[in-house]
Amino acid sequence: MTELKSLQNHFLVAMPSLDDPYFSRSLIYICEHNAEGAMGIVVNQPSTMNVKQLLEQTDKELDVSDDKAEQIVLAGGPVSQERGFVLHSSQKAWASSLKLAPGIMVTTSKDILTAIANDEGPEDVLIALGYAGWTAGQLEKEMQENAWLTIEADEDILFNTPMHKKWQATVNKLGVDVWQLAPGAGHA
Repeated sequence: MTELKSLQNHFLVAMPSLDDPYFSRSLIYICEHNAEGAMGIVVNQPSTMNVKQLLEQTDKELDVSDDKAEQIVLAGGPVSQERGFVLHSSQKAWASSLKLAPGIMVTTSKDILTAIANDEGPEDVLIALGYAGWTAGQLEKEMQENAWLTIEADEDILFNTPMHKKWQATVNKLGVDVWQLAPGAGHA
């Protein structure tokens, strides 16, 4: 049996042939991947709310800084859509954050939302509701079926590329023309 290569800190790039309405042209940041399954956050699909609206639901008294208020909250995936996840750049002050890569952390702690509202949070922040999850072997099967391509995550694409350009920017980094790949490519 071959050893599982973890895809933590990788992007999953939806192939054009993936016609699931939720995952079509999606880019997913993989937070965890092991023998039990995988968990990731869709980083290029908007939810229906912005940061100000989300924070008003958690704390009505909170005054949100103007530069953060209009930031779109991501639709992180179809699982637990009521649960928030914050992907952020590394910063020592966040003990409740889990380090995923040298410059990337994730937390579900609500205290970071107050800090973000007050411009005291990490420099780079993506807030998502929900996540994408796979049971043991499910992601590997989907990859064999050519639903996804993988590439090591890029912090610049993750945090600095506009949401609607992340998928194409990652495809460009792969160096292939995904539109010319046949759905069954690579399988005899």
